[in-house]
Amino acid sequence: MAHPEWTRLFQITAKDLKHGDFWRLEFDESLKHDCQKPGWKKCIVSTGARYKCTKCGRGWSSNKVRVACHMRLSSGQGVVKVRPFCQNCKKCSEAPMEKPSIDSENINILMKNLVEKIRIKCYNEDLGKKNKPFRRFDGQRPHEPAHCEACMQGICPSSFK
Repeated sequence: MAHPEWTRLFQITAKDLKHGDFWRLEFDESLKHDCQKPGWKKCIVSTGARYKCTKCGRGWSSNKVRVACHMRLSSGQGVVKVRPFCQNCKKCSEAPMEKPSIDSENINILMKNLVEKIRIKCYNEDLGKKNKPFRRFDGQRPHEPAHCEACMQGICPSSFK
């Protein structure tokens, strides 16, 4: 599945990394947060997004969208594999897991936060904790861990309660 907006914004943002290194972004639907290959670093970045049920058409927003990232830098070549986690509709029985629809503003912020994680994990830079906040969606509805793939895998902070 191609994600040209993610790739374009990653390439723009990755220019902030060490001069001479080349980084590329890959989507990997099989990525498991806690199962990275030897030599790979991992992180989770968060954002806000919309979801739409392909079964009933219902839409909802979430401010707890997690994206798993595995990264590796070797001989000036960097690769980041990413996988946004899905959610499913709480109204439909046996609802399929739906991929998030993340707007350009939040993709841009997500890529900036990802590049900060790369600088910390692959270049050992001490940047402190300064993730740029993403654009949040309105709504006071509680997060639904039973419908969140990241919660089901134990990597969503809402699943820690």
